[in-house]
Amino acid sequence: MDAAINQLTPEQRQAVMINAQQEANQKIMQAMMNKMTSICYEKCTGTSGDKLDSREQSCLAHCQDRYLDVRQQVQEALQRRQGDLS
Repeated sequence: MDAAINQLTPEQRQAVMINAQQEANQKIMQAMMNKMTSICYEKCTGTSGDKLDSREQSCLAHCQDRYLDVRQQVQEALQRRQGDLS
């Protein structure tokens, strides 16, 4: 693998690195969304049956909003880091 990378032009190496970083970023974001779903569900749902009551709906909405705010901050940090690679 190292020999193959050494045969690439600097532009090709940079493209490979950017692609790898984008894939890593996508995995980070997917893991974060899975975590949000799990945590918010566990935190907000109770024993109201097979439908969410208004308290649970409100709790889920606020929980998701907090996670999405954090997601946005993480996304911006990842983009800055990716920009540093370019």
